[in-house]
Amino acid sequence: MTNPMIEGRRADSIRRRQRVVKALSVAGAAGGEITVSSIARAAGVDRSFLYRHSDLLARIHTAQSCPSTASGNGEPVTRESLKADLANTHQRIARLVAHNVQLERKLSELLGEAAWRESGLGAPTDIDQLQRRITMLEQHVVDLTGQLEERSQELDAARSANRELFTNMNKQH
Repeated sequence: MTNPMIEGRRADSIRRRQRVVKALSVAGAAGGEITVSSIARAAGVDRSFLYRHSDLLARIHTAQSCPSTASGNGEPVTRESLKADLANTHQRIARLVAHNVQLERKLSELLGEAAWRESGLGAPTDIDQLQRRITMLEQHVVDLTGQLEERSQELDAARSANRELFTNMNKQH
């Protein structure tokens, strides 16, 4: 004779296994997410039950690795569409890698400039202000040069006038 507790436990285990198999087939047919947690939740069992039964866990992993027969919008998933998705994903990865390299270069450049400034070897931080000051001083030099030329011309004119006056005065005496 068998123990009724053992029989009851076996029957419960069989019912739970059947619920897991049914939940797995429903999730596969619906094209939903197939994870250990989602199947355990749908079957009303604990995840540890699935991990204790390696055949059920293997079924879940097999279902995860196989593409679903229907996508979320009811269209069948074909090998060509999967290849197109894979190609698009590879292109996106390539773009992201290129963008990542660009960001790394920019970060390296900015960190290098910051280290250069902090070391005291680099140019002052306010280069724009210095450029404005240089422009202002260059304009001031141009203005002063213009004033100097005007005064030189006035001085030459005054000297010429003085020479004429002295020449006229000397002729009269």
